[in-house]
Amino acid sequence: MWKKITDFLTSGYAEQVAAPSPSAATKKTTETSTDLSSNKEDGMTHTISMTVNGKSCSGEVESRQLLVHFLRDQLLLTGTHVGCDTSQCGSCTILMNGQAVKSCTMFAVQADGAEVTTIEGMASNGDLHPLQEGFREEHGLQCGFCTPGMIMTAADLLENNPNPSEDEIRHGLEGNYCRCTGYNNIVKAVQYAANKG
Repeated sequence: MWKKITDFLTSGYAEQVAAPSPSAATKKTTETSTDLSSNKEDGMTHTISMTVNGKSCSGEVESRQLLVHFLRDQLLLTGTHVGCDTSQCGSCTILMNGQAVKSCTMFAVQADGAEVTTIEGMASNGDLHPLQEGFREEHGLQCGFCTPGMIMTAADLLENNPNPSEDEIRHGLEGNYCRCTGYNNIVKAVQYAANKG
C-alpha cells in the first residue's frame, strides 16, 4: 500500500487514474504541432524554452496558451492539475524561479527562460521530498487532487519560513482548497516536513 501512495505522491493524480496511451499522446502531439504550424503563418506562435525539473525543454506555443496546458499537454507532466481555471483552488501551483505560482492564470510565454519545478521534480534520486513524505505519514490526502498544489505551495512557504507556526501554515495555504481532509492533516504534514528540514 505504501508503494502505491509513494508512486502517487511522486507522479501525480492524473497519471495514476488515466495515463494516456502512447498512441493517444502521439496523436495529441501531432495534432498540436499541426495546429501550431498553421498559426505560425499568422505570427501567433512563439518558441519558448525553460528548465523544468532540472531539464532543458522548449516548444512552440500560442500567445494565449496557459502554462498549465504547456506542462500537461506538451511536456506530459500531468501532476500539475487543472481545477478552476481562475486561480482560486491552487491545484495548478508550481514553483517558478523558486516562487509558488498558479500556472492556470499564467501564459506559457511568461515562463520563457524560467526555472520551473512541478510535483514530478520534488523527489530526488528516488527519495521523497520531506513534504511528500509528510503527506504520506500524516495522511494529508484523500482523493489527492489538491495534493500537488498543496505541496508546491508548502515548499515555497518552508523555503521562506523554515519553522512556521500552525497559524502561519494555515495562512500560507489559504490559496489552496481541499474538499476532503478538513486541512488538519495537511497542516500536520507541513509541520512534519518543517521538523525534518
